Formats: sequence, structure tokens, C-alpha cells
Amino acid sequence: MIERSFLFVPGNRAERFDKAVRAGAHAVILDLEDAVAPGEKESAREQVRQWLEGGGRAWLRLNGSDTDWHVDDLSLLALAGVAGVVLPKAERIDDLRALAARLSAGVPVMPLVESALGLWNARDIAAAPGVSRLAFGSVDFQLDTGILGEHEELLHARSQLVLASRVAGRLAPVDGVTTALDDEAVLAADVAAARRLGFGGKLCIHPKQVATVNAGFRPPAAEVEWARRVVAAAQAAGDNAVRVDGKMVDKPVIERARAMLDMERGG
Repeated sequence: MIERSFLFVPGNRAERFDKAVRAGAHAVILDLEDAVAPGEKESAREQVRQWLEGGGRAWLRLNGSDTDWHVDDLSLLALAGVAGVVLPKAERIDDLRALAARLSAGVPVMPLVESALGLWNARDIAAAPGVSRLAFGSVDFQLDTGILGEHEELLHARSQLVLASRVAGRLAPVDGVTTALDDEAVLAADVAAARRLGFGGKLCIHPKQVATVNAGFRPPAAEVEWARRVVAAAQAAGDNAVRVDGKMVDKPVIERARAMLDMERGG
């Protein structure tokens, strides 16, 4: 299954780890970076270690490679419960190469692009060893660039991440968090906009965001029914151009319909 929802959990709140796993997110990220104050980094790392050694499984967001805590965080990567790794402030290819060298085979890396330099290097970052897909750290990106808006103001950045991912042959990128915790309409609108732009998932900061994100990245029922009609008609026509619902559809449309059905099944 392709993950659509990624739920952050503070690494120093071990009592929340199991609850997060039960929240329905496709992936849980134990956060050792922004969610943990400097004085609690060591404690958070040990809480994460104990939970993973006890049979837990989750992604990890490490502290950045330019911090004093990064090397100690790397000691967790040998644990069997590490499902994937998020590298924050991803900007340099050498950092990703070094991280990939420490990981077991098959453990994916999701670089978090959250600076102007990271966006500038997005194509190379996406193509780095071990990278499965990019994620957008929209809040930190705004801070780094001085951009004040969250929507059309970030359109260029989001589109660049989608294009870089496609050129590098990676999965569709994961959009940044929605900070409005109590407004489901705002979250749903953000998810719909991200999906239209070509994103394939979203970061979540609260369990109650998960259901809306999962639903938003699942194709609407009407689109799924259309895709089924297109694929059935194409198969009957030997994958040649065919008329469906009064419109002529050819290979690109047929392939889009098949991709939609794959997304629905992986939902």
C-alpha cells in the first residue's frame, strides 16, 4: 500500500505511540526533531528505542544532519522496527548518501524539503540513494523564504516538488501539515488542493486529521466508476481509442483511469 497519511507523534511522549498506531494513519512518524525540546532529546531517543525494541514499528524523523543530536539518532537505525526515515532540512546530497549507507536494505528515506536551498536542489535530492519520495515542510519553507501566504503563494514550490519527483521516478510527494486543528473544512480543502497539484499524501499533526486525509486522497466514487467504464471499454477494444460517455478516450486517458483504480485499491 502507498502511504497517504503520515501522523507525527512527539518522540518524548511514549504513552501516545500505541494510540497513534491505532489512529488509522498509513504511517506513524516518531518525531525526534521539532516536537522535542533540546533538553529532552536524549530522553526522547531512549523512549523511541525502548518502544521499537518492544515490537513497535514506525518511521523516524531524525534531528538534522547539522545538529549535535544527529549522530546519536543514527544509533536507532539498526532497530528492526524502523519502517522509514524522515530527514529534515534536506538540502545536501552528501547527507542523504551518508544516511542511506546506515540503513538496512529496503528502508526508505523521505527528505523533508523546507528551505529555498532544498527546493533548489529538489531534483537531485529526489534522485538520491534510498529516497522513496519527497515531503514538503511548508511552514519552515515560509519562514526561510519570507513567504507569508499558504496557498497560491506556495504554488510554485509545490509544483516544483511534484515535477522533481516525477523526473526522478519517485512516488508523488507528501504535502505539508495543516495547522488548523479544529476546522475540518480547511483541512479537506487543503487535501483537495494538494491532490489536484499532484501530491500523493499529507503530513498530519493530530489523529483527528487522519480520516479526512485518507478520504481526500481516495478518488471520489464518481471518478472511480468513470475509470472502471473506461478500462472495461478499453479492454474490449484491445486498448485502442474508444468512445466512453460520449467522449473519445485514447491511451493517456486510459492509463489515467488505470492509475486511478490502482489508487482506489491502495487507498
